[in-house]
Amino acid sequence: MPEIDTLELQVGDPLAQQRFYRDVIGMRDLDRGRIGYDDEEMGIRFLPAQSPYAPGPADLYWKIAIAVPDLDLACNQLVAAGVSVAPPRQFRDVGYLTNFKDPEGFSIELIQHVFEGDVSPCPVDPSRLGGGPCLNLLTLRCHDIDPINRFCLDQLGMRTLSVQPVNPYGFTLYFYAFTDEEPPDADLKAIANRSWTYQRPYTVLEVQHLHDAQAVTGTDAKAAGYGRTVITGKSFSSNNALGLSASVDGPSGSETSDF
Repeated sequence: MPEIDTLELQVGDPLAQQRFYRDVIGMRDLDRGRIGYDDEEMGIRFLPAQSPYAPGPADLYWKIAIAVPDLDLACNQLVAAGVSVAPPRQFRDVGYLTNFKDPEGFSIELIQHVFEGDVSPCPVDPSRLGGGPCLNLLTLRCHDIDPINRFCLDQLGMRTLSVQPVNPYGFTLYFYAFTDEEPPDADLKAIANRSWTYQRPYTVLEVQHLHDAQAVTGTDAKAAGYGRTVITGKSFSSNNALGLSASVDGPSGSETSDF
């Protein structure tokens, strides 16, 4: 099965970023210079950049999301560690969530497995962030969802887990994964598929379709920001709907793609 294997972020101080992700949000060292929670999930590799991170609302890269069984616990743990965290809230019928920034300004979302007031079916380990974190979502942006959808489904062979229109805010969220699992409701817009998606033990690709954007922008090769995402176990053309190149520098010589 192909996997979303590695997110590469270009940062000013890779070692300081590793320390924050390890010591504050509880990730551990993985192979190939990566950091993360579990081998089944995506790992993160920090690479040096020559200028500070300056995110914009139409950047290709938006955020990662860490899913937890107990969001209130996660917020209390982060505040105790000196991290500024926005108060958690139920955002429409999307999820019970909050967000904070890492030391270089990259956005990290915390999302609970279930909506506010509901109890996660997953066990809670109070010694871990939020009772048991998973690097659940990698969120990228697009201005035209049709070629993205064709690329993810037809070329990559991913499955759509959920579609979440957020029309008052001018976007729709699409969730794709390399999995044989089927969402609980055949209607991809069904509410039941949303909490189910946040409980997956692997990393899901979330695409924010900006309804009114003319284009999304990538990162300069020397600037801090999004580098690429490596997909392992899948060979496909570099002429893809995301306008990204293919590479063959993944682990064990497997084919990879640069998201």
